[in-house]
Amino acid sequence: MKSHRLARVSEVVREVASETILFELRDPRVKMVTVTRAEVSGDLQHAKVYVSIMGSEREQKLSMYGLARAAGFIQAKLGERMRTRYVPVVQFVLDKGVKNSIEVARLISEALGKKPEETNGTEQDAEPEIE
Repeated sequence: MKSHRLARVSEVVREVASETILFELRDPRVKMVTVTRAEVSGDLQHAKVYVSIMGSEREQKLSMYGLARAAGFIQAKLGERMRTRYVPVVQFVLDKGVKNSIEVARLISEALGKKPEETNGTEQDAEPEIE
């Protein structure tokens, strides 16, 4: 299958999953969830939706459980939007990339000897010295 078609289908899966989780899902277990990307298999039968969940380990597991239970609902919404023979079976995968990048930034600022609040501002924000 052509790669541009897979990319378009992946983008539709990401959009539908994101909109459904944000606006239509009423499960109280699913909160602070961001859909980062989606990957669709070559035969369009399976889709992995990568999500980033902020919160503790327990909250992440609870949200993943809620998402697994809502996969059929999201798949039905996907079927309404797509015009293909098969609707991909949706599987949610926890994407730890965002948390890893935050941790790396913290470690770098720690190694440079800066406080976390010093790394957020720029040097232009500093007041000029008057002699």
